[in-house]
Amino acid sequence: MVFENEDVLVVDKPPFLEAHPSKPGGVATLWDELRGLLAYEIANGGQVSIINRLDRETSGLTLVAKRYEAARDFSRLMERRGISKEYLALVHGWPEQDEWRVDGPLLRAGAVGEQRVWVKQCVHADGATATSVFRVERRWEKDGERFAKVRAFPETGRMHQLRVHLAHSGHPIVGDKLYGRAGEECYLEFIETGWTPSLAARLLLPRQALHSCVLRAGEWEWTSTLPCDLAVWAGE
Repeated sequence: MVFENEDVLVVDKPPFLEAHPSKPGGVATLWDELRGLLAYEIANGGQVSIINRLDRETSGLTLVAKRYEAARDFSRLMERRGISKEYLALVHGWPEQDEWRVDGPLLRAGAVGEQRVWVKQCVHADGATATSVFRVERRWEKDGERFAKVRAFPETGRMHQLRVHLAHSGHPIVGDKLYGRAGEECYLEFIETGWTPSLAARLLLPRQALHSCVLRAGEWEWTSTLPCDLAVWAGE
């Protein structure tokens, strides 16, 4: 746990944990864990409202409202763009620029062509406005390949935005099964077989190397360092 008061809870979500249940009787989720943790508050009129939901494999700061009034206030703050986030990503290659901006509208890929993965997004002129800024923090070589640690500043909050924009920039996130350098076949194979040595050889990491490291909401700011699995792989 990163922070808690009577209205708010901030947790550092580990990778491989879904934020919300996707079907009855499914695997335990962050929402389930929080309901157990906050059972007393819920029994006395509280609730669990996850404000910023991260992908299953993405780790990092997650903001939770414990009361209806707090959830309402955070929703209004989001509408005024009063909540901002920063992420750290480990990517393939060395970006030529130390900082760059992507104005890339995002659209579901299946809307413009045949697509076997329904959720996959793409940059397309007909898509919803999406803007991200990226800044290189470090470049290094590992096993004869080039990699970079990039800090990402999403100015909008579209589905898979940073993953798509980094891939569109030519620097996909290490371990990304859907937008990575090995293509969506890795995602489909993983769904069928689970994690295998073949996937490990192509993806290098068992999860996408993306971490929510800074979260600001009004006057509050919370931070989180790169988690152990990513830091060790990057030699930090």
